[in-house]
Amino acid sequence: MQLGAIILSGGASSRMGADKALMDWLGRRAVDRGADLALEVGAKIVVTVGTADYGLPLVIEETPLGGPVGGVLAGAAALRGAGCLRALVLAVDAPSLTAEDLAPLLAAGAAGAAYEGLHFPLVVALDALPSDARADWPMARLIERAGVVRLVPPLEAQARLRGANTPQERQALLAELAARANA
Repeated sequence: MQLGAIILSGGASSRMGADKALMDWLGRRAVDRGADLALEVGAKIVVTVGTADYGLPLVIEETPLGGPVGGVLAGAAALRGAGCLRALVLAVDAPSLTAEDLAPLLAAGAAGAAYEGLHFPLVVALDALPSDARADWPMARLIERAGVVRLVPPLEAQARLRGANTPQERQALLAELAARANA
């Protein structure tokens, strides 16, 4: 199945205090780390969804800052138009994810998978997204209605999977990323 990737980058970054997509993670912007990871795991196209242009294909949500479901739906429409059948959905605030973190999601069955207690990362079959889905839905509702299975997240990956919404979380993930790079 042709895989496309959506990087959700339309949040206000209020807890972080700066645009999370532009933050430096060991010499690379967070948005670029996400795009590179998506390509590494087989995405044929990567789009960002939000209002800022980061040099990647940009999809603008119908309601900017409207929430993640609106971003997923807008990105899914763009991927369908590019011939994709599945989407890998990444949050821009999780730039330290690894291919190993995503492997169980990518290997999951027909509708897709997400980790228990988390909405992202998410792999979903585009035809599994409910036709009546609305941008104002809670993300959990979209995932449930799509029939996405929930997997137990690996204990050692939980911080990477949650991502960095605050400067303190970013510092902890940067330290882990640096340790992996130096290993």
